[in-house]
Amino acid sequence: MRRYGKHTDEDDIRSRPNRKGNRPRTNIRPKHEDAAEGMVLTVDRGRLTCLVDGRPVLAMKARELGRKAAVVGDRVALVGDLSGAKDTLARIVRIEERTSVLRRTADDDDPYERVVVANADQLAVVTALADPEPRPRLIDRCLVAAFDGGLEPLLVLTKSDLAPPDKMLELYGDLDIPYVVTSRQELEDGTAADRVREQLAGRVTAFVGHSGVGKTTLVNALVPEERRRLTGHVNAVTGRGRHTTTSALALPLDGAEGWVIDTPGVRSFGLAHVDPSRVIHAFPDLEPGTEGCPRACSHDEPDCALDAWVAEGHADPARLYSLRRLLSTRERKEGD
Repeated sequence: MRRYGKHTDEDDIRSRPNRKGNRPRTNIRPKHEDAAEGMVLTVDRGRLTCLVDGRPVLAMKARELGRKAAVVGDRVALVGDLSGAKDTLARIVRIEERTSVLRRTADDDDPYERVVVANADQLAVVTALADPEPRPRLIDRCLVAAFDGGLEPLLVLTKSDLAPPDKMLELYGDLDIPYVVTSRQELEDGTAADRVREQLAGRVTAFVGHSGVGKTTLVNALVPEERRRLTGHVNAVTGRGRHTTTSALALPLDGAEGWVIDTPGVRSFGLAHVDPSRVIHAFPDLEPGTEGCPRACSHDEPDCALDAWVAEGHADPARLYSLRRLLSTRERKEGD
């Protein structure tokens, strides 16, 4: 006879069925050893398009991953329906360790850090030499984000028919950053894409740039429409009929092994998350000189050991100036 209330004992409680019919909770999670490998191509309102065995598969993140988000470029493990057929949905059950991350915050005083792209080898910073005018402060911020996240930077200077590249190349010459200079005619006839492609072959490259610099035109030339169909993605179209990128997306490079990750046009690039101790890794000639720096050194203060390191002839003073110029962008608004 079952007893209730104050007369219940342990046996009664154990025999009581789960009211909702759910299975008992457990901390044991499936290993999903048979999960398929994939790469995240784009993310749209909780749905992720992944490339699995050469075909696009729509997926969602498994509940067991918690708040961990997958972003474009992530290598993931998937289970479920991997056919890629219409109205099917797979599950992402694991996000593999990342080799690099491109991060930004909305502004310098915004504590929320957002990962934009994962596992990219390099960051192509596209800027026009005129119309619109170059924005060196924004370029500096993109370079800091690249160095901080483990990406190698590439400068792509467009519209050289409107202004010479000399000043920009001089400004960034001491950083030893590879660059490509293109004109409007070269963007239109495809020769610009040919020269940029040489820098992208065999690599995963994220593209950033603000509106009007020619980034979208260049990406369209690098990845023609037939290649885009391989990912199952079509760019959004504005009311004026111009194609625009509304979210980051990975596209297979035409004519060579490699990937292009197009990102939305940026107006600002917050660096609230950046740690100076990570940026210094991009300056191997200066990094040994930081051994004598005080704890949490900003590398731009009276007790910084880099001044003595450079004065002793271990590195070029111009390199230290470049490092400090980049780090100073963390403290100043872009228009300062």
